Amino acid sequence: MTEASSASPTPLLGSTGGSPGSRILAFGHHQPSNVVTNDDLARRVDTNDAWIRDRVGIISRRVAGPDESVVDMAVIAAGKAIAGAGLAPDDIDLVVVATCTMPAPIPNASARVAARLGIPAAAAFDINTACSGFCYALGTVDSLIRTGAARYAVVVGAEKLSDWVDWDDRSTCIIFADGAGAAVVGPSETPGIGPVVWGTDGAKADLITIADRRSFIHQEGQPVFRWATGSLAPFARTACERAGVDPSELAAFVPHQANLRIIEAIARRLGVDNSVVARDIVEAGNTSSASIPIALARMIERGEVPSGRPVLLFGFGAGLTYAGQVIIAP
Repeated sequence: MTEASSASPTPLLGSTGGSPGSRILAFGHHQPSNVVTNDDLARRVDTNDAWIRDRVGIISRRVAGPDESVVDMAVIAAGKAIAGAGLAPDDIDLVVVATCTMPAPIPNASARVAARLGIPAAAAFDINTACSGFCYALGTVDSLIRTGAARYAVVVGAEKLSDWVDWDDRSTCIIFADGAGAAVVGPSETPGIGPVVWGTDGAKADLITIADRRSFIHQEGQPVFRWATGSLAPFARTACERAGVDPSELAAFVPHQANLRIIEAIARRLGVDNSVVARDIVEAGNTSSASIPIALARMIERGEVPSGRPVLLFGFGAGLTYAGQVIIAP
């Protein structure tokens, strides 16, 4: 052994202590004012209210106007979350936006959200894992706060799917919608965000696609349905196990609002009480990465989720990707 190899390792320079954990301090959400009902769609494509309710469980959805962008919606939702947390823009040092519907890849959404909120010199990046994006972003931010790379972060899921939907295709126009949901995450001596369980099934990536910038979203509905209902419940259960929470103890189960039949099937396999399962899909449609924070924010507003209780979040979608974690409700 040489003298160099036997020497003690050089300590990391300038390392900064993090926090034992992180927790969500507040939520905020925004939905466009324009409500599109099943009857509205039936006037354009060969469908009807009963057919849509039976297959996906949706009654209405929100669609943004031509002048309302992904960034616009993200700014409103994030601003509400920051105010709800009792913080000022100067307190935020990280902004992460989960989205798959920006009109162009650069510049990213997060830098513009930070600038419009008056957050100075924030670290800012986007995450694109489609409908699992909010949970991926939350898991990433939790790790960054624990390591000391960030202190207070805004995590946003924001989508304008209406820009990427063929409104003459009844298989997709009945499902997708627009909106944004956000959470402020900060350090905590007692962890309020459990270990993330995440992964991919990339061999099935071609089941949900946008072929190029001139194309619309396309999905193979039945194979996606079989994957979601047959494969995902064990991962959701693992997220509970890693957090030390039994599904029976959950104050709420908030899965991605993809399809009411999928939501009910996963909840049934997980053994979750139906009374605590989010069903925002019925009135909000599928808003991809925005669906989980919108659904939970609305449940909290209605007084359905007590502060301090465990909530299971579980996202899944194109990629095919999935991610979930147990959080403590703010």
